[in-house]
Amino acid sequence: MGVAVEPSRIRALNQTPMREDAKYVLYWSQMNRRVESNHALAYAAQVANERRVPLLVYEGLTYSYRGANDRIHTFVLEGVPETGTSLRRIHAGYFFYLRARRSSPNDVLYRLAADATCVITDDYPVFIASDHNRSVPEKIGVSYIAVDSSCVVPMSVHQKQAYAAFSIRPKIHAELPKYLTAVVPVRLKRRWADNLLPAELKNLRTKVTQANIPRLVAECEINHSVKPSISFTGGALAAKKHLDVFLDKRLSRYAGDKNQPSKHATSDLSAYLHFGQISSLDVALKARAHAKKHRLMDGEFLEELIVRRELSFNFARFSPSVESLEVLPDWCRRTMAKHASDKRPKIYSREQLETGQTGDPLWNAAQKELLLRGTIHGYYRMYWGKKVIEWTRTYEEARRLLIEFHDVYALDGRDPNTYANVLWLFGLHDRPWFERPVFGQLRYMSLEGMRRKTDTAAYIEEIAAYRI
Repeated sequence: MGVAVEPSRIRALNQTPMREDAKYVLYWSQMNRRVESNHALAYAAQVANERRVPLLVYEGLTYSYRGANDRIHTFVLEGVPETGTSLRRIHAGYFFYLRARRSSPNDVLYRLAADATCVITDDYPVFIASDHNRSVPEKIGVSYIAVDSSCVVPMSVHQKQAYAAFSIRPKIHAELPKYLTAVVPVRLKRRWADNLLPAELKNLRTKVTQANIPRLVAECEINHSVKPSISFTGGALAAKKHLDVFLDKRLSRYAGDKNQPSKHATSDLSAYLHFGQISSLDVALKARAHAKKHRLMDGEFLEELIVRRELSFNFARFSPSVESLEVLPDWCRRTMAKHASDKRPKIYSREQLETGQTGDPLWNAAQKELLLRGTIHGYYRMYWGKKVIEWTRTYEEARRLLIEFHDVYALDGRDPNTYANVLWLFGLHDRPWFERPVFGQLRYMSLEGMRRKTDTAAYIEEIAAYRI
C-alpha cells in the first residue's frame, strides 16, 4: 500500500496562484524521467484530480547543455518511447520536444504552461534543472512547484549541510520508517485528449522511435565524437533488467565483492538513477524485499544507495557551489595551500589523460572504460581521480579536468554524486590522513595498494578486450 506524497517533498518556487480557467496540469519531467515510483508525477496527478482536469507530461532535451553529445542524447532518447507507452496506459498526455539546434524554438514549456493550472517539476539541486528552477518560476506566469522524487528521505528533512556520512546517517535511519514506503500508483479521473493542444504546438512535438534515434541525434548541434555507450541502453525497462540481475545474481555477494571491479557485484544503476529512469526508493524497496525473502544482508547496499547518495544531495542542496575547491573544509584548503608547490612525480597533458596514455596500466584501463562504457567502477574511480591530482600541475587543474571528463563521457555525470565524489578526492566528507608530498593530509591511493586489495590484472584484461 502506498502513501500520498509527503508535504516535505513539495516546494512552491513562486507565489503565483494556480490558474482557474485551465485545460490541464503540466508536469515538467526534467530529471525523473519515469512513470513508476515518481512523487512529482503522483503529486501532479493529485492536483489534476482535485482540479478535475487531465494531466500532460512535458519532457525536453536540448542541444545546449554542458557536454551535450551523442552518448547522453542517445541514452535519454532510448527511454522516450516506453515513457510514452506508460503514460498512455494511465491516460496522461505526453509531449516530448527535442530542441536540436540554436534556431529551434526555445519557448515550448512557456507555451504549454499558458493553458496549465500549474507547472509541477522535479526538485533537483544541480545541473540544468537547478538553473531552471531558479530562473523559470518568476517568468512562467503560473504556480510553479518542485517535488523531490530523487531521494528516499527528502532533502528538506535536513536543515544544514552534513559534515560526513557519520553525521547524516543517524538522521536518515531515524526517518526511513516514514519514507521507505511505495508511491501510490497514479489514477487519473480525466483522460488526456490531444485536441487540448493547438495545432502549432502539436507540430513541435518530436516523435521518437527506437529506429529513428540515430537520425534524431545526428541532426542535433552537439558533440558527435562521443559515441553511445557500448554497455548501457537507456530507459526504464533497461534499468529494471539491471536491477533484476543485481538482485538475482549479485546482492548475495555485494558486501564481500563490491570493491572488486572484476567480480561485477555492483548494481550498474548509477546512470539510470541519474536520469531518473529508475527510482532509488523503488530499488531500495525491492532490494529489501529480496533480501528478506532469501535471507540476505542488504545493509551495505542500502548504505551506498541511500546514506552515501543522499549525503551527496545534501551537499549539493546546501553548498554555495558544487564545483569549487573553496567550499571544502578548512583543513583541506590549508593542506593544499601548504603543498601547492610540491613537485609532481609526473605531469601528463590533457590529451594523454583523456586518451588513457599514461604509464599506469590500471589508470589507462579505467579511463578506457569511461571512454567506451560511460562509467568507471566506483572503487577504481576513486583511484583514477587521485592519480589525476598527482599528475597535474595544480589542484585546480585536476578538479577542472575531473569534472570535464565526467561531463563529457560519464552517463552518471552532472549529478550530486559526481560533484561530491570529485570534491571527496580533495577531502570533502573525509578526514585528515598522514602527511605526504603533493597530497598533504588528503587521502592517498597507490597502484600497489590497488594490486593488494583487488584483482587489477583481471580488470585490465577485461577492459583490454574492448575495442575503441
